Amino acid sequence: MGFLDLEKNFAFYAAYHSNPINIAIHMIFVWPIFYTALLLFYFIPTPFNLPCIHFPLFGTHFVLIFNFGFLFTLIFAVSYVCFDYKAGSLAALLCLFCWIASSVVASLLGFQLAWKVVLVVQLISWTAQFIGHGLFEGRAPALLDNIFQAFLMAPFFVLFEALQIVFGYEPYPGFHVRVTSMVDVEVEEWRNKKATLLP
Repeated sequence: MGFLDLEKNFAFYAAYHSNPINIAIHMIFVWPIFYTALLLFYFIPTPFNLPCIHFPLFGTHFVLIFNFGFLFTLIFAVSYVCFDYKAGSLAALLCLFCWIASSVVASLLGFQLAWKVVLVVQLISWTAQFIGHGLFEGRAPALLDNIFQAFLMAPFFVLFEALQIVFGYEPYPGFHVRVTSMVDVEVEEWRNKKATLLP
């Protein structure tokens, strides 16, 4: 369990995202952050030569490079499948789609235009999420407490939340009840700690 404990990881992230508006903001803007990060990774050279795949597209071609973007995608995809093979497999497919799609866009745009697109999307997405935390959640983002766990869980969390809201998905019976009780305890501890720090 430990690192791959779905309940603990989900409860950790959910404790920072209990407000419906903040959750909706994250559902809109988390995956664009992941996607544009892969778009930027496309242009970072690797210290070793890995194979490339060339595909014809729109009268030109794009190159699928097994680079840092692929490694980044692989880490996320494997982690998600280990968390929960059903929702995790869907998340892994989305990660793979983002890697392929970002490679296509990177090939078509070139670095000079791609980095500007990345900058704009990242700025808008991060600003929206900080507004969500500041105005609606009233709590700092999870990344300030555990940056690695927050970055890893964010794309999976919003997809998992969407599956839960739309389809009532649970990886096993009682998951939602157990996680909700864990979140309630975590939020209560945070409120008590916050109250003791107030003058």
